[in-house]
Amino acid sequence: MFLARDKKGHLINSLENEVKKQAYYCPACGTSVRLKIGKNVRTHFAHESLKNCDFYYENEGPEHLENKVALFNWAKKDAEVEMEYPIPELKQIADILINKQLALEVQCSPISCELLRERSNGYRSLGIQVLWLLGEKLWLKERLTKLQRDFLYFSNNMGFYLWELDHKKQVLRLKYLLHQDLKGKLHYQLKEFSYGKGNLIEILRSPYQQQTLITFSVEQDRDICYYIQKQLYYQNPYWMKQQAQAYLRGENLLNLKNRTGIPK
Repeated sequence: MFLARDKKGHLINSLENEVKKQAYYCPACGTSVRLKIGKNVRTHFAHESLKNCDFYYENEGPEHLENKVALFNWAKKDAEVEMEYPIPELKQIADILINKQLALEVQCSPISCELLRERSNGYRSLGIQVLWLLGEKLWLKERLTKLQRDFLYFSNNMGFYLWELDHKKQVLRLKYLLHQDLKGKLHYQLKEFSYGKGNLIEILRSPYQQQTLITFSVEQDRDICYYIQKQLYYQNPYWMKQQAQAYLRGENLLNLKNRTGIPK
């Protein structure tokens, strides 16, 4: 966190102010925070203990801090932007709040699906849209995890998509038209936006802007029938369920053409 209050109650921004070593307190919960100064990390504050803070559930690491600064500096060129904005009714702090309507949440470590839904629904209950932007540990790989599935958004133009942050390369990544083949391998298209270039708000809106519909094809796995047959032989629960549903429709999975999609 970059914001804290001193003994007199003045709000101190470690990015803008010359910060002295003294007592500081969390602006949201009022508990003590430490001033942290290092060679490889920006000057910031961190809770001495999170036990008595209902707003923060973890102290932020260098990746989180760097991405938050980059987004703040990028967004403030074209909009009214506030960093670490407390929302008392939700006991949440938005990493970045844009025009009082859009919250940007930098997420660099795994959280429970329940907490993710709770925080997202909290924003929506106040009429605030939230976009989650993912750090390196949560980047997409060959398989889609249960948590990553909950970070997905959908638009008619770009299908399922999500956002990734790469502070090392200084790029915001949009991965879109996400789908899984029958073996569960993930396929998608990719766009990258360099930090600080262009209008961040317009970039984040791009999946919903009118544009030519985008498509791409994936070559069908020639061995897919053998793969499904093998999964059924070993009674893989997922494929047994799919086969049972196919039988109810009067079908057989081994006779169907390759289908793709994000599983429920």
